[in-house]
Amino acid sequence: MKRIIIILCICTAWAASAYAQYPYTLKKCLEEGLANNYSIRITRNEEQISHNNATLANAGYLPTVDLSAGYTGTLDNTDTKPRSTGATASERSIYDQTLKAGLDVSWTLFDGFNISTTYKKLQELERQGETNTRITLEDFIAGLTAEYYNYVQQEIRLKNFLYAVSLSKERLRIVEERYHIGNFSRLDYQQAKVDFNADSAQYMKQQELVVTSRITLNELMAVQEVNRPLRVNDSIITVNDDLNYDELWESTLKTNANLLKAGQNTTLAQLDYRQVLSRNYPYVKLNAGYGYTFNKYETNATRQRSNWGLNGGITVGINLWDGNRRREKRNASLQIRNSQLEKEQLELGLKADLSNLWQAYRNNLRLLNLERQNLVAARENHEIAKERYLLGDLSGIEMREAQKSLLDAEERILSAEYNTKVCEISLLQLSGRITKYLE
Repeated sequence: MKRIIIILCICTAWAASAYAQYPYTLKKCLEEGLANNYSIRITRNEEQISHNNATLANAGYLPTVDLSAGYTGTLDNTDTKPRSTGATASERSIYDQTLKAGLDVSWTLFDGFNISTTYKKLQELERQGETNTRITLEDFIAGLTAEYYNYVQQEIRLKNFLYAVSLSKERLRIVEERYHIGNFSRLDYQQAKVDFNADSAQYMKQQELVVTSRITLNELMAVQEVNRPLRVNDSIITVNDDLNYDELWESTLKTNANLLKAGQNTTLAQLDYRQVLSRNYPYVKLNAGYGYTFNKYETNATRQRSNWGLNGGITVGINLWDGNRRREKRNASLQIRNSQLEKEQLELGLKADLSNLWQAYRNNLRLLNLERQNLVAARENHEIAKERYLLGDLSGIEMREAQKSLLDAEERILSAEYNTKVCEISLLQLSGRITKYLE
């Protein structure tokens, strides 16, 4: 028994000294996590890629300029036999050389509105990249906030179990003293010892849960030393009980990130349809260049020749038939309809989720008020039982029941507080208001 008490004291002292080093608020945890979390950093890089892609050049608005140069050499052997003389003239190892260099410019002036549609699509993808980042940020804020309050919950539970150990220890002390003077039986003493050991084991298991939650919190903040000590400023779970359903639903329709992304998918599908239609129009392409050519001959009447100058042209054309346009048009039209249906489905799903969460939120608030009343009654009942136990009017089993009722009441109110907080977090995330935790 003494060994268990020593272990508990050492663990408690170690935890207290460790927690004193890092006071953290929820806002500080969120700020550190938003700056360091790997998923957020990856998503931001992907957003930057979509931003880099939304350019006039990538859409095809700007001309392309090519600079090229080349050298060609030919080594020939020839036999020539004129009809007039019939004599054969032979020439061997004739080496002719050609050197070319040029600057070429090509520019698509019109492509059936395909270029302008492509540019709008790139801009929409840029906006969708921003939306994807927002979704990741909101998921992270909700996840870290829930884990932060889970850590608070585990610490409160640890304190409750420590209090249970202290009660069991005091009961064991009383029973041990009275057992030695003959007022209590050995059965009473053994039962008190068993209860103390059980409470001590539960406290030690709870310490493991606290450490697990702390490691998860450090991991979310991308702390390399995931097992670092951490003390949070919140010692209670405060819940917001003034949320309004109509305001939440209105905010969901306006600002929910997933709903915005669904709308962007519809816009992208419409732009894909316009790209298919653009192939019904003619195209106009402009090309121009400046080149230099140098030729050197061994047997030609001209020994060498140099040419340089400008060249240019314009091409107008139209694709009359390619066998795929009608199919692609039908598919693009169906994709628009699918994206609209997906948005309607998502909206219905959000309404169902919001309604379920709202019901759970209101029910947990009612449970929380009820459990607060039960906790007051359980504390009074425990105090009365303790007084009667000291007077010898109450058995150890009845005292244990009163103690268990108090601990159960504390556990139920703690669970109700945390469940209400989780519902609150989820409601704010659905309505696009989760960033209020950063304020």
